[in-house]
Amino acid sequence: MPANLPNVLTVARILLVPLMVFALLQKTTTWDVVAAFVFWLASVTDFVDGWLARRSELVSDFGKLADPIADKLLVLAALVTLVALDRVAAWVAVVVIGRELAVTLTRVVAAQHGEVIAAAWLGKVKTVVQLLVIFLLILIAPAPLWLDLLVYAMVAITLYSGADYFAGLRRTMRRATPAG
Repeated sequence: MPANLPNVLTVARILLVPLMVFALLQKTTTWDVVAAFVFWLASVTDFVDGWLARRSELVSDFGKLADPIADKLLVLAALVTLVALDRVAAWVAVVVIGRELAVTLTRVVAAQHGEVIAAAWLGKVKTVVQLLVIFLLILIAPAPLWLDLLVYAMVAITLYSGADYFAGLRRTMRRATPAG
């Protein structure tokens, strides 16, 4: 791993995941606030490390690989823990995790063929919405109606951004395939 600040932030985000899960599993309001803070801190590092890497021209192969893994670990761990605590329905976690796995696996296959599929603006919106809703689910228990409605909105945006991603991928593949 090239030792630069963006990569250190990515590794820090990965190391914050078990702390967030531990705090959530304590099942007290105080620990929920700690878990929410740790989740927020980890979420902020996601934006800061990418911005720093691009601005300082410190983009590395390690960062390209580790950053999305760190993002997925954070969201996955939070959702699975929230399901275990009965704070979010399992189907919500399945939809979000399923979309993330489908897109990530597609990106891996594309990368093996020399294609880099950049995140679209809708994917970035989806990430912000997911992070916000998960943060609120950690902080507020039980979830009031307005938060339940935000969960449904998060699921809708997650599904829509996944459909948009695969539609864009299909258009890209059609352009790359010679007409025959």
